[in-house]
Amino acid sequence: MITAAQMRAGRALLGIDQQTLADLAGVSLPTIQRMEASEGNVRGVVDTLTKVVTAFDRAGVELIAEGAPSVGDGRGVRFKTSRSSKATRPTTAGRTPRRRAGKKP
Repeated sequence: MITAAQMRAGRALLGIDQQTLADLAGVSLPTIQRMEASEGNVRGVVDTLTKVVTAFDRAGVELIAEGAPSVGDGRGVRFKTSRSSKATRPTTAGRTPRRRAGKKP
C-alpha cells in the first residue's frame, strides 16, 4: 500500500514534518515515526494506513505503486527500474571510506 520511503518522500515534497503529517492524518506522532522507521512496505492497522494515504492524497501527493502509471500531470520522482536490480545500486568503488572523529585507523 505505502512504503516508509514513500512517506518520507511525500513529507519532503510537501515540506512538512512528522507531527504535521500526523495531524493531517489524524494519527499520533509515534505512529508516523514507527511507520517511517519500518523497512519496505509499512505494516499496521488498515484504518491507520488508509488515513495516512488519504492525508497525502488530500495534500496533493500521488503515491505511485511499483509498475503503476502516474495519472497526474505534476512533477515527481520514481525509480526507472526495480531497486533490486544490480544496475541501479549505488556503487562505492573508488570512494575513500570516511573515518569517525577520534577514531584511529
